[in-house]
Amino acid sequence: MYAVIKTGGKQYRVSEGDTLRVESLQAEAGSDVTLDEVLMVGNGESVTVGAPLVANASVSAQVVEHSRARKVRIVKFKRRKHYRRQMGHRQNYTEVRITGISAG
Repeated sequence: MYAVIKTGGKQYRVSEGDTLRVESLQAEAGSDVTLDEVLMVGNGESVTVGAPLVANASVSAQVVEHSRARKVRIVKFKRRKHYRRQMGHRQNYTEVRITGISAG
């Protein structure tokens, strides 16, 4: 069984036991969260597509950890003009493990 969920402005295809990194969630490490924005649920040959969400469907997950991604370097450079700018960015994320999918 698998589901397509939406969280943090992105969509993910998940199944039970998957571990994925999503945008930061307001939950403690080790706690359980319920992701209610389920766009599609598939079980073998049967697929249920929501319009836009599947009614009464949810995905339960456990928060593994909060962390920050690798640094992304931003460099602006113009030759012969003595113009150089450097900046870095590290995005926060939450790592979750999918524990169950409820089709409703």
